[in-house]
Formats: sequence, C-alpha cells, structure tokens
Amino acid sequence: MRAAGPSARTALALLLLAGAGLSAAASSPAPPLFNVSLDAAPELRWLPTLQHFDRDFLRAAMARIIGDNVPKWVLALIRKAVWELELFLPQPFTDEIRGQCDALNFNLADCILLNLAYESTAFCTSIVAQDSKGNVYHGRNLDYSFGNFLRNLTVDVQFIKNGQIAYTGTTFIGYVGLWTGQSPHKFTVSGDERDKGWWWENMIAALFQRHSPVSWLIRTTLSESENFEAAVYKLAKTPLIADVYYIVGGTSPQEGVVITRNRDGPADIWPLDPLNGAWFRVETNYDHWKPVPKRDDRRKHFHHPGFLEQTGLN
Repeated sequence: MRAAGPSARTALALLLLAGAGLSAAASSPAPPLFNVSLDAAPELRWLPTLQHFDRDFLRAAMARIIGDNVPKWVLALIRKAVWELELFLPQPFTDEIRGQCDALNFNLADCILLNLAYESTAFCTSIVAQDSKGNVYHGRNLDYSFGNFLRNLTVDVQFIKNGQIAYTGTTFIGYVGLWTGQSPHKFTVSGDERDKGWWWENMIAALFQRHSPVSWLIRTTLSESENFEAAVYKLAKTPLIADVYYIVGGTSPQEGVVITRNRDGPADIWPLDPLNGAWFRVETNYDHWKPVPKRDDRRKHFHHPGFLEQTGLN
C-alpha cells in the first residue's frame, strides 16, 4: 500500500514477502472484489457476497478451521455461554456474524469461534517504508496454518457508505474483522499476531470485560478515524482481547509506525525515522527490541544488503 504525498490518492499494492526473495503480487491471482453496504442492516450486509460461494464448501471449511484451531474446552464453554457472551460483544459485528450464520445454517457459537480462531493464528510479516522522495509504502503477507482453505475464501471488500467507498480491506468469507485495510486518502493498517501464551484463557476473560477483538478494532478505526494521528491513537489506546502488533502508514513523509500492544495499552511505539537512516520498519510476530527465535528469523532478510533496494523503495 502506497501513499505518495499529502494530497495524492492512496493506492493499494500488496507485496508478497516470501522466504529470502520478494515476488510481485501479480504472480498470484487477485482475490475477488465485492461491495459490502454499511447502509444495509448488519444481518444483511454480507448476504450478497455469500451468494457467490458454494454453501457446502463454506460449511465444511468453517467446521475444519474450528475443529483444527479451537480447543475442545473452549468450544464447549462458548456453546454453553454464547447467549451471555453475545451481550458483551460489540456491534455491529455480532449481528453481521449472526446474519451469515443464519444463511449458512450454522449456530452462533461456532461462528463467533470461527472469528476468534482467525484472531489467534495470524502469523504474518508487515513492513512500512519511506523512499527518498517521501512516498510511504505499506506491505504485508498473511500466514495461516489453514491456508489451503483460505485461498478459496479470501476476498477484497469495498465497504460502501452513502454511495461512497468508506474504506477497503482484505478478509475471509465468514470473518467480519480485517487484518489489512485502507481508508482512502488517509491511512493504511495491518495487524500481526503477538503471542504471549494462554491466548484462549486471556481472550475469554477480556471478552467479558467488553474489550475489542483486534481485527474488529481495525475496522472501527478505518470507519471512524479522520487521519493518521487519530488512527494511531485509537489503535494504541483501545482495550483489546489479545496482544497484537499494529502497523500503520499515512499519506505524508514520516507517517509510518509499528505499535506493539498489550491488551490494556501500548507496550511500544516504533515510528519511521528516515532523517536518521531508519527509513523502514519490519514487524513479524516478535517484539522488535528482542532477539527472534532462530527457527523463525524472518527479519534477517530485510536487513540483508540490497534486499529492499531491489524493490526500488530506496
């Protein structure tokens, strides 16, 4: 995602960060593009999109993702407490989930758990960078253990309000959150998981405190924040159900930052500092000030001489 100057139109350009090389997004087919009307009732918003997918495949995929990623004790607990839990979940997201569940003949507890399963497994890499002309770029990938299903569930969405594009994002059928999004002419956001253990236990406790799921906050921020600074503040301060990394890019020079989040607030704010040579920031799934595990050192590729220069960013 690129923002070229304060008055320029923000353009979407997803970079695929794969192994030790950088490949163009054009090598993979683009996800289908759909409009979701925010003027429609939440229960009805996603139904036109669902009509383009095979219902039996969607049910099978959702059941497989839940079965492989949600602990059995969590499944039993949420199915038993779903009506109480529903009172604590923020709107309009719960009603959006309910509408899709009713259309697919799924129970509400399983659909909520499907959305939470995505929250717990986003092993990703994001980068925000500024070139020598002051243009800001934002790229990311998504790594999920159930990628074979997600290839057929991934969609690009334009969220429409009053006939205009309010914001855009990439998501999965059945999932109402966003891990990647853009508010036109304003800012871009991506999220990466920050795993500190005991995820499901902490998540359930935080839900009953009315904390926001991390991907739902991205949608709220895209909908409500008027500029880069407001987006950074909301993403840094809003209580969450889990720790996360938020990466934000703006439309003006030096508008790029990695926010390391605890559930109750920011643990660290790591901005671009191009005047002192820090023209890019890379976030994987580990705190940037700590060593990364040798088994998962994705950072090293970005610091290899000439690696990022081959993209033409600097």
